[in-house]
Amino acid sequence: MNDEVENIIECDNLVRIYKTDETEVMALQGLDLSVKKGELMAIIGKSGSGKSTLLNIIGGLERPTVGKVLFNGRDISTFSEKEIIEYRKKSIGFVWQKSILNLMPYLNVIQNLVTYARFNGMSKKKAYEKALTLLERVGIAERKESFPLELSGGEQQRAAIAMSLMSDPEILLADEPTGNLDANNAWEIMKLLDEINKGGTTVLVVTHNLEIVKAMKKRVLTLKKGVLISDEPAGE
Repeated sequence: MNDEVENIIECDNLVRIYKTDETEVMALQGLDLSVKKGELMAIIGKSGSGKSTLLNIIGGLERPTVGKVLFNGRDISTFSEKEIIEYRKKSIGFVWQKSILNLMPYLNVIQNLVTYARFNGMSKKKAYEKALTLLERVGIAERKESFPLELSGGEQQRAAIAMSLMSDPEILLADEPTGNLDANNAWEIMKLLDEINKGGTTVLVVTHNLEIVKAMKKRVLTLKKGVLISDEPAGE
């Protein structure tokens, strides 16, 4: 199997520099990375290590200053604005740490999912049916008419994960999805991401929870000041 088929993501010499009038910060420093289709990968590192920047670039939310990202062999840094929007809508699912970034507070859970799917072009009937199926899958179907602020932290993240799957993304990017959860809920969310991964979705998770990462025995990347300093294979 060649690299174009085997690897869903290829990062080549990624550099990301943030500039202000007075300072220049290099968030990524020549990072190289390959992600296989169907892989579950944890990305760890201290604050400022470049973890979120890496996810943002892979997700098409930012463009690298130098280097490129290949998605199924295509360089997304060359995409037009229209193409990058379609890439984010159809190929990438996002789950953020803060629920306000995942869910619209003035809509209930199923309305959030249906509205998201309708925005992406799905019919209302299909969107509603799919939303019900996904809420069953993540274990909160009984909370479908609750508003985000009526949910527990764990339920909010389950709803966010369900919404991220409405477009059947090839890659799910989760940036500290357990950061605001207690140990039990954090473990449950990581188990859910593992189950989704086993269903065929490639999953990249930024996390500080080393205990869960070690228990899951998945591939772990460690970043420090924008440099990849460790890449531990699954089961190590």
